Amino acid sequence: MKGSTQGTGGLPAEREALVLVSAAHASRDEAALRRVLREAAATAGPEPVEEVLLQAYLFLGFPAAIWAFGIWRSLAAGRRRTERDDHGRLPLEAGEGATDLVSTWERAGEAVCGRVYSSNYEKLRRNVQALHPELDRWMILEGYGKVLSRPTVDLPTRELCIVASLAVTGWEPQLHSHLRGALNAGAEPAEAEAALEAGLRFAPTEEWRQRARILWQQVLRRHVR
Repeated sequence: MKGSTQGTGGLPAEREALVLVSAAHASRDEAALRRVLREAAATAGPEPVEEVLLQAYLFLGFPAAIWAFGIWRSLAAGRRRTERDDHGRLPLEAGEGATDLVSTWERAGEAVCGRVYSSNYEKLRRNVQALHPELDRWMILEGYGKVLSRPTVDLPTRELCIVASLAVTGWEPQLHSHLRGALNAGAEPAEAEAALEAGLRFAPTEEWRQRARILWQQVLRRHVR
């Protein structure tokens, strides 16, 4: 990302811009998304913008990712397509290097997931594996390995963007996990709260806003012990 400057909402300007992209993306508000995409392209740069749009498919689904990229490509800042990199690409047919790449993603995924979940990492793995072993594997390989370990955007910023998305969509257990995850990854408490509030601007009900803020206070109390 570009050199850091202070934003207006408790976040460095570059992080704030990307968090707002994630919040607007999750809201499905096209006018808001167009506005913040333009601002983020100028503040953080096109490559970080594309990274947070890419990672959103893990939390919003492919239809939302395709919709957002269509808007991004219609903007002048988004018309230059970035080249695909080896870090995020698996050969369509298994061949030389494919197995090594999967192993790389698995190792990276275990490291990133361990950093996000800290002392709860082993418990998370057991719980997800109990739901279905493939969910556990995909979480590590696809989510934390192939996607969230990509370069260009650092892990604290990625986690703050996830917080903003989940604040909009209202997946409470996952929001709890990623509020903690943002702090575990190195984000400051003020940054996590700002990301939460960025998402809550688009929240559907006041009841959910209140619940999410109570949840944040619970996370914060445990973090400062």
